[in-house]
Amino acid sequence: MPRLSLWKDGAHTNDYRFFDRRMKEMFTVGGTTINIHKYLGVLSQGGTDKSQPNIQTPDPLNIQDFLFLENRDRKYDKDIYSLRGIYSVTDTDFDLSQFGLFLANDTLFITFHENDMVNNLGRKLMSGDVIELPHLTDFSALDESVELSLKRYYVIQEGARPSEGFSQTWWSHLWRVKCTPLVDAQEYNDILNLIQEDADGNQTDKTLRDLLSTYQKELEISNKVVEQAEQEVPESGYDTSKFYIVPTDPITGKPLEPTGTNSDDTSQTTDSNEIDASSTRITPRNNNAYSGYLIGDGLAPNGENVDMGTSFPTDSMEGDYFLRLDFLPNRLFRYNGNRWIKVEDDVRAKLTPGTGNRRLDKFINNSDKTTQDDNTIIDQRQALSKALEIQEDD
Repeated sequence: MPRLSLWKDGAHTNDYRFFDRRMKEMFTVGGTTINIHKYLGVLSQGGTDKSQPNIQTPDPLNIQDFLFLENRDRKYDKDIYSLRGIYSVTDTDFDLSQFGLFLANDTLFITFHENDMVNNLGRKLMSGDVIELPHLTDFSALDESVELSLKRYYVIQEGARPSEGFSQTWWSHLWRVKCTPLVDAQEYNDILNLIQEDADGNQTDKTLRDLLSTYQKELEISNKVVEQAEQEVPESGYDTSKFYIVPTDPITGKPLEPTGTNSDDTSQTTDSNEIDASSTRITPRNNNAYSGYLIGDGLAPNGENVDMGTSFPTDSMEGDYFLRLDFLPNRLFRYNGNRWIKVEDDVRAKLTPGTGNRRLDKFINNSDKTTQDDNTIIDQRQALSKALEIQEDD
């Protein structure tokens, strides 16, 4: 009598085919339609960067950036494939245990029939494929300005054979993928830029990004947070402009009359409000009245007037202040009657990069160029991949 065995080395028996047909029928009867946006590979980049090879033929196994191990510019098939899948629908709960609203269980594990998937798609589902769940389409959006239905898209993060997909023949029949919600990112521009159609099949002026993206709302929230932060902390360091500095005698160190002027006989003419020729202007001489981290703001103490420019004036009087704009950071000087004495550097600046923050803006948006020893001109701002580029030995 021959030995009975459901396993046969390296072959799919009739028993395997029987189980496979029954499982496929289960997906046909009880599964939901899932639309697949097939990931084809990365777009051709060009250039000479060794860490970013010039890929001519898209391949889902290619890597666009070897330095960061990223595939940023992805290409997707224009055709949409339909498969049947099964997953457990769970309630979408919000995690209220931390600040803000976070979805606690918006990750789906969807199971497909493996042979049906390969026959329709040409391969197994992999990381980077985007799926659409038609049965989760929202036809009644809370935003009344949105006239189109809102579809639900997910991105496959990984795929593997589930334990429940093995039959008595020890062969696998199922393929399970882990999916997370699609976000507005560079990787999915090929899908997010698709023109949407209305219920009658007519093209609209809306793209998928217009319907699904929360970028503008998040940007608005971020800008409001930054505005409030700039209102509460306008600049870095400490604000000493509100404090009064008492002028002192350079010899005795005693306080002087805070009248703004001083003369030998402390007399002034009253009829013309003009100061006597022997009088001098009183301004604080002590440059380090306050010490601390980032207290220089380029402003004269006690609200004194400050002229500014790239060269000192020739008609200055003792006690005048001048802000040199050709220094970086700008430098405040005081005239002592003979020469200009440094008071402080304007080291306080806005904490937000951009307009009004010269140092941060110049560092982040550096457009300067450098001339090398061989007279070649290069940009000072270089990508990290170029800075770490392998150089050939001489």
